[in-house]
Amino acid sequence: MKSSLVILYHREPYDETVENGVTRYLPKKSPNGIVPTLKSFFSNVSQGTWIAWKQVNAKQRAHFQERVEVEGEGNYNVRRIPLTADQVKHFYHITSKEAFWPILHSFPYHFTYETSDWENFKTINLMFAEAACDEAADDALIWVHDYNLWLAPGYIRQMKPDARIAFFHHTPFPSVDIFNILPWREAIVDSLLCCDIVGFHIPRYSENFVNVARSVREVEVVKTSSVPEHITPVGTALAEPEMISQLRYKGQLVNVDAFPVGTNPEYILSVVNAEDTKKRLEEIKSELGDVKLIVAAGRVDYVKGNRELLEAYGRLLERRQDLHGKVKLVMTCVQAASGMRVYKTAQNQIEQLVGKINGRFATLDWQPIMLFTQPVPFADLMCYYKAADICWTTPLRDGLNLVAKEYVITHEKGDGALILSEFVGAAVEMPEAILTNPYSMDKMDDAIDKALEMPIEERKERMAKMYDTVTKYDVKYWGDRLFEIFEHTQHETTEKKEPAAV
Repeated sequence: MKSSLVILYHREPYDETVENGVTRYLPKKSPNGIVPTLKSFFSNVSQGTWIAWKQVNAKQRAHFQERVEVEGEGNYNVRRIPLTADQVKHFYHITSKEAFWPILHSFPYHFTYETSDWENFKTINLMFAEAACDEAADDALIWVHDYNLWLAPGYIRQMKPDARIAFFHHTPFPSVDIFNILPWREAIVDSLLCCDIVGFHIPRYSENFVNVARSVREVEVVKTSSVPEHITPVGTALAEPEMISQLRYKGQLVNVDAFPVGTNPEYILSVVNAEDTKKRLEEIKSELGDVKLIVAAGRVDYVKGNRELLEAYGRLLERRQDLHGKVKLVMTCVQAASGMRVYKTAQNQIEQLVGKINGRFATLDWQPIMLFTQPVPFADLMCYYKAADICWTTPLRDGLNLVAKEYVITHEKGDGALILSEFVGAAVEMPEAILTNPYSMDKMDDAIDKALEMPIEERKERMAKMYDTVTKYDVKYWGDRLFEIFEHTQHETTEKKEPAAV
């Protein structure tokens, strides 16, 4: 039976376990993020398909099960694309992370061209597109996710000219002068212009995409719109007062929209308010003692601003001896995949800075920084958020940043202060945060001072406003909005569509 909804996403939507020699595919134990929301749309269809890649060796390939069903979730199946270790290395670790990632985050000096394998990237995108067309009914909705699958829409349009195609870009989309460094820019733009809808987190990213498209192709601007009501139009680094919301290219009407992904407040609060979590929270508070707790959560990546944050914390301890023994930074900085040199350098830098600060300022009964380099269990992480007086999340660039939203939810309109980089998508949703410029030492110093000194009434007022925003515009709102637009988008043409050249 063909599927009426096909989702292309890099992550598999299940936990794979082996019990008594039998492989089982079970619902994820930690269902936070957008995966459960994407899966929830399958409840509205008689049959759906989720397409993801799976790394296999030669022995596994010989007995590879292409299609699997997740236990207890019978209205969709998972179509898996088998990739060799070498294909994964060149597709994900090199081309995606060493070529695309630095451009997307506006760090062009990290861009590498020589080792990039564009042909392998094209091959894997074609494999996804072929699987999507094989699974999709004639009137199916095909929803493609993120830059790893930039070329899939173009291939799908070639094979299935009347398909309804949506694409959501989960990372930032950079300015035209940065994006056009990519030597494959025309092929990427041609593919995205094959979509019925292209979605981004915020208007700045959608405007950047439109400017890129207009720089390389003769596209027609059809419609301009105001920014969504919960996104501030002026006053922050990533603000935009209006946005182009519809383009036409070679007969294809492309709806361009901006709506940030939300988090899952109901799930987060269920974890925070569980008896086991409450007990763990008291244990953590007891372990930390009577200190002002600052939490910083993320992963090892040069775009995450970990070095800048640690340096600012070191400067705080230098100029504020009265805080010695009275403040502690808990930093989760999860290691990146092995074999990626730029991330190993970043990790060494973080560990050296933490060691330097602890070595200089620690006493027998006080360690200024507690660093986690392995994943922290979700419930424990929520406990640290709940216990923290300050959440300090200041990436140099980030598509959205869910850490900030999760922190706000755990405090449930209570006390707490959020320091947020102006260069993350969430900043235009939450101007009530203490916004700062992580490229400026003075701005970073001012931000942490303000967070430490802000009166409790002001902290609560700011947190209450942010809580209202993140609970209203949650991940379900995001998914429903995109799905509704996708569902009602009619296949409009003014002339016969021309296939994309990819």
